[in-house]
Amino acid sequence: MPRRRSPSPSSSTAPRNRTPQPVRVRRRTFGDFVKAFLAFVALAVLLVGVPVALAMTAGWPFPETFEPMEWLKQDISVSTFLSILTFVVWLAWAQFTACVLVEMKAALSGVGVPGRVPGAGPSQLLARQLVAALLLVGATAASFTPSLAQLGQTYDDNQRPTVAAAQQTPGLFAQQQEQAAGTAAAVAEQASHTEAAPAAKKQGDTKFYRIQPPEGRHHDSLWEIAERHLGDGRRYKEIFELNKDRAQPDGSRLSEASLIRPGWIMEMPGDARGGDLVEMPDDAPEVSPEVRQQISDYARTGDGAQEQGGDQAQGSGDEGSGGGTAHVDLPQQRPAPGTGHADLQRPAPDQVATPAQDSSSFGLPEALLTAPLLAAGLLGALGHRRRQALWQSAFAGIGGRRGMEPPTPTGDALDVQDALLVGADPEGVRLLDRSLRGLAASLAAESRPLPTVYAAWMSNGDLHLQLAQPSGKPPSPWQLGQDQTFWMLARADAETYEDVDTAAPYPGLVSLGTMDDSRLLLNLESVPGIVSLSGREEDRAAVFASVAAELATNGWSDRMTITLVGFGEDLTALAPSRLRHLDGIEALIETMEAETRQRRGALGAAGHDSVLTGRTGPAQHTRWAPHLVLLAAEPSPEDAMTLAELAADASRLGIGYLVGTGSGDLPGAAWEMEITGEGRLLAPLLGLELDGQLLPAAERRAVVELFTDADPEHGPDGPGTTPPFLVDISEQGRPAVYARLVGPYEIIGLETPDGERSALLHEALALLLLHREGVHPRVLSSALWPRGVTDDVREALLDRLRDWLGTDPDGTPRLRTDDAGRLTLAKSVVSDLDVLRSLYHEATRGKGVDSRAVRGRLLTDALVLVRGPLLADRPEGRYRWLTHEIVDAQLPLLVADTGLALAEFHMEKNRAEKAIEALNAALRTAPSDERLWNELLRATHALDDPQRLTALASDLLTRSGARGLPPRTEALLDELLPTWRDAVAAAG
Repeated sequence: MPRRRSPSPSSSTAPRNRTPQPVRVRRRTFGDFVKAFLAFVALAVLLVGVPVALAMTAGWPFPETFEPMEWLKQDISVSTFLSILTFVVWLAWAQFTACVLVEMKAALSGVGVPGRVPGAGPSQLLARQLVAALLLVGATAASFTPSLAQLGQTYDDNQRPTVAAAQQTPGLFAQQQEQAAGTAAAVAEQASHTEAAPAAKKQGDTKFYRIQPPEGRHHDSLWEIAERHLGDGRRYKEIFELNKDRAQPDGSRLSEASLIRPGWIMEMPGDARGGDLVEMPDDAPEVSPEVRQQISDYARTGDGAQEQGGDQAQGSGDEGSGGGTAHVDLPQQRPAPGTGHADLQRPAPDQVATPAQDSSSFGLPEALLTAPLLAAGLLGALGHRRRQALWQSAFAGIGGRRGMEPPTPTGDALDVQDALLVGADPEGVRLLDRSLRGLAASLAAESRPLPTVYAAWMSNGDLHLQLAQPSGKPPSPWQLGQDQTFWMLARADAETYEDVDTAAPYPGLVSLGTMDDSRLLLNLESVPGIVSLSGREEDRAAVFASVAAELATNGWSDRMTITLVGFGEDLTALAPSRLRHLDGIEALIETMEAETRQRRGALGAAGHDSVLTGRTGPAQHTRWAPHLVLLAAEPSPEDAMTLAELAADASRLGIGYLVGTGSGDLPGAAWEMEITGEGRLLAPLLGLELDGQLLPAAERRAVVELFTDADPEHGPDGPGTTPPFLVDISEQGRPAVYARLVGPYEIIGLETPDGERSALLHEALALLLLHREGVHPRVLSSALWPRGVTDDVREALLDRLRDWLGTDPDGTPRLRTDDAGRLTLAKSVVSDLDVLRSLYHEATRGKGVDSRAVRGRLLTDALVLVRGPLLADRPEGRYRWLTHEIVDAQLPLLVADTGLALAEFHMEKNRAEKAIEALNAALRTAPSDERLWNELLRATHALDDPQRLTALASDLLTRSGARGLPPRTEALLDELLPTWRDAVAAAG
């Protein structure tokens, strides 16, 4: 079944701005003030009373004279023991005082993780609890640590809500260590909490809670509500299940467990407790009549109200109070987003099938289908590698190529390539890159520094940046998000950005996973310390591989260094210029100590306080590239402390650390995450529970195989030389259906289909013709409908395509499905590109090798087929899948090879004019091929006409522009016409 989508207030039919709803401001209770007063008294006694009492009774701990040798000679008496004990008490007081100062500084600044006082475990915990209680009447202690937890909790009154976020940091900072230790038990306990919920609800009437507005930096969340009123923050899912998709007083709905707004009403389980914060609709005199009416109206909606209606026939309803019992179903994890294209694109219609529902999902790894940014990066890098191999092969030898075609993947590599084609969202990557660079350019124009960004959320086409601290009003078209620490850019505004010449501002962003329809990208280089990842080794390895692959191939970074330690030696094939592998932690520490010193000195010398200010200055293209360390091997405690010291200032220097740990406890970790065996990425203290983005071992090996096979140095002779499909070029091999792709698109042998589907049928046929090895049905549907399509629509199109192509004389359909389920065309359906490849292959590898006359005829026929670029008249907005192909690089090289071979054929008989004619014909399709120009210079020189050669040299100089002539072309001109510079200058 397709996933249900709740109405979104950000849809086109909803108003963009909403009138703020009046909400009752939550006030501190008398108990809060009592706790704060007691904490103040305790701190005063411990910080002031203890040293005063010690000074009056036992004296100061420091002796009047310093004579160590005399002390050693004295007898050990009771007074000696008392003095030692007094000194120990003084040390304990000093340690506790240091703990209070550290915790107070972290609490008041709101930035950074509190430092660890050596050896102060319980003492620092007590200090933290007292400081938190003292500050309870002011700012919330949840802001003590930089976290992702603020995302999606509240909204500015005039802003659209973000769809998906992270839950608020649970509880006070004093409880975070205990909650982190209980993370593993949370999943197991969740089921027991949920099963007990119906019985608990029957203990009392249904209660309701009014979401409170923010106070200071505090934002209410389902986790905190569950913790205060149900005794356990992990029961937030019960509240979500009771209230999801129910209309709120402002007209919007709760669609994400982390998405709540001030003024909303939450139905609570029956066992909720907490005084006037848990409100009854008809028994809450302190609530205004308006709010009481809103709660009463809300109580009549939802599953609970429907159950009451069904129970009234049995006399079990409580109509008068409107607060009868409500049933809570077992909370279910909402499925991960569907295949690609959802992050920076508009969501597909409700009926679009997800990968698990697609009947043709065989063989395609889900890990890549649901990672659109990673897939786009890998696909783009793979295409670049294949183009590079083609060009290197073309120029490897004098006058010839070593390879014609890249190898065709097979097995797992073919499945992974198909998954990349289906899952990739290149448009999303393009918009993300332009949006971030556009923001940097706008801030630079206003002489404003780049704000520190902890994370980015991409949801329903919008981009949300979470800032480390408020940074004022964002430049247009960016807007403030749900509070001052969020900047938001709508998709429609992102599409207005053009390419700008500025450095990538946040190259360390990397995808971690999805929460419903939103994707989280964490900025690793901005984390104030180490990010730790716990879980089973194979699960951690899948996360590390995904992070490394995306960082190495993403499209929103200029350049960076990614150091892999303890894994990923094979991954360096993805991007040798970005990825490097170190053997062990010892080498890593030595490297990072040196780089940390170097970056500190460089920043100081340049007058920058961080890499962010350096990226907006005049040296933005040459400095401040990030260095991200991915350490899969768990470090020893000593190495972990060394890394923590290096990471303490790393965010300012553009260095990030992601470290794996099997125990889940890593000294110096600022943010802690866990990957479960089910692929869930958990970070309770950050309020995150995601469907983790993974690259498992099998998919990783297949991806590496694709890149290795595309390496220009792979194999003794480069890529394979035989085309994957050769046609019969004799008279007996006349095809039944002939498509002309090289130039304007024409089809011979078929009637033009009627209706609007004609363009789709032509595009589908072109894709199949360019992939004679076969096309996966999902690859075809993804190419034709990038935003998704249902199975029945795709199958209907394939049926029409089969009917249009018809059958061969023996009755077999011309559109077939092979044993692997891929779509293939019969040999009777060919294109001019197939014929062009076959003619060139036959001329240079077949009959033309032994017969000069045959070679000349075949090469001439091949060049006649060239009428322009591939699909020259294709409609705007269609055939976007060609950006994933390398045929745009193959065709010019193939035409150039044909022109060169025909020119050589004519020059053997000193027919220079014929050679020039062939070269000029090839240059119309491959105008930038240096080999054609060089052969044209030689053929023109053979005419013994210096004036014509000078004119050609002048034309070459004009075409080359500011770059000048290539070195080999310039050297050739020096050989053929030594005076060409003076002659060109004289000719003007």
